[in-house]
Amino acid sequence: MYGIKSFEIKKFKPKGIEESPDLVVIEEPLEIRLGFGEEHNRQQKSISVTMRTPTGHDLELALGFLFTEGIISSFNDVLSILYCTDAGRQAEENIVRVELKPQIEVNLLSPERHFYSTSSCGICGKASIEAIEQKCPILTKTDLKVSVEFIKTLPEVLSNNQVFFKHTGGLHAAMILNKAEKCFLREDIGRHNALDKVIGAALQQDLLPLTDVVLIMSSRASFELIQKAAMAGISIMACVGSPSSLAIETAQVLGITLIGFLREESFNVYTHTDRIY
Repeated sequence: MYGIKSFEIKKFKPKGIEESPDLVVIEEPLEIRLGFGEEHNRQQKSISVTMRTPTGHDLELALGFLFTEGIISSFNDVLSILYCTDAGRQAEENIVRVELKPQIEVNLLSPERHFYSTSSCGICGKASIEAIEQKCPILTKTDLKVSVEFIKTLPEVLSNNQVFFKHTGGLHAAMILNKAEKCFLREDIGRHNALDKVIGAALQQDLLPLTDVVLIMSSRASFELIQKAAMAGISIMACVGSPSSLAIETAQVLGITLIGFLREESFNVYTHTDRIY
């Protein structure tokens, strides 16, 4: 299966040592290159390198990243998106080039732009919230409400759709689901990449803003996930793990209902509880 690699290992068990193959998730870098500017003065710039799992959704990942970082506002901004063909075969599959239409203005030097790649970058909580509040929609006016019973079904739905996780146990998943139970899910070794893949897929299908879906994450809730969800118009986000303090504060400001410790019989609601009945 693409995105998975087999290694011969030794398993140490109570009854002895057993040699067997073990499936593990692949981790490789993906470089996102951006082409922009007027036809007579095109510019090329590498704007991001992220460690991801090559599950066949690299183009969605690139689109989702560009959208959630505010570089593009719709799929219509994109002239073309493809793997680079000016590199060797191995590198070719790890470099995606996105060409924007000539009329799309790109400001990569703006002081308001932030690329939060890790949770250890030392950013100030108040400054971080203010920075993304300038470019994220405030979602308090959405009409979406869901029942407690619906929320309790989400762990099973998530588990049933995690194909790669079942083989490796090593991938995060992001899934969007509406009350009609129409959904799609993406997996990646990075939780932010999984969400970018989902948002990129929705962007390609002209489904944004995602005002009628619930986002389910197999991970904890962190600041950058809240920011990406808000950019996509998602108003309800449920995570299997715990939220960080900054995630809670950001969700409160941006109008997102944040659910944590999601289980089949229980869950916690941290912000905007009025959407759950």
